[in-house]
Amino acid sequence: MQIRELLEAVRSGDVPVAEAEAILRRPPVADIGCARLDLNRAVRAGYPEVVFCQGKADEHLIKIFQTLHGTNGEVLGTRAAEEQYKKVREAMPAVEVEYDKLSRILKIEKQDKKKRGLIVVCTAGTADIPVAEEAAQTAEFFGNRVERVFDAGVTGIHRLLDKAELLQKANCVIAIAGMEGALASVIGGLVDKPVIAVPTSVGYGASFHGLSALLTMINSCANSVAVVNIDNGYGAGFIAGQINRLGVKNE
Repeated sequence: MQIRELLEAVRSGDVPVAEAEAILRRPPVADIGCARLDLNRAVRAGYPEVVFCQGKADEHLIKIFQTLHGTNGEVLGTRAAEEQYKKVREAMPAVEVEYDKLSRILKIEKQDKKKRGLIVVCTAGTADIPVAEEAAQTAEFFGNRVERVFDAGVTGIHRLLDKAELLQKANCVIAIAGMEGALASVIGGLVDKPVIAVPTSVGYGASFHGLSALLTMINSCANSVAVVNIDNGYGAGFIAGQINRLGVKNE
């Protein structure tokens, strides 16, 4: 939570004064040799530091997870391999380490979180679901309520139109598509909220590993569409969470 939210939580009694004092007093950076971790990012920017797991040595990943868990009580890791999950779980047997093969999300999460607002994550096809799940689970980790609409591409547009009411209720919609990436523009014409477009590397050769979808989405004539990088479900989930938080404040 940000500083203002922390102070409001103290005033309401949800956070004890001593706990808030400890948060504000802790050093902003933990230098663990392999990484310099930003411990106060949640206070400063609203969300704690997230770990990109791919390519990290096992011993480095374990040290990072242990340090962030000790500070925040939870950790979110993206693009993790199953073998990394096993290593972290073995090193931290006292906590519940979770891993989802589809999204490659590796996490230690606080239980009984309150999920607020509404983000809808929509895919053009079933092959886009791994990226969608990365987006959805990222948003959920940060306390957002998420609804999923899968396989609603434009070649069967009635599958999208029968979800129009749900899309219009959302504070933000994430549109995920490969091939030509038309889904984001269509959704942008149906809702009055921001649409975050995620091009995926799904498609045949001329899709150029997601480049065709990226170009389509960047050139969208729907004014509400903004675009993240190819296969960047995490980035979309993070931004959607920030938008949703603003929507909840205004309710």
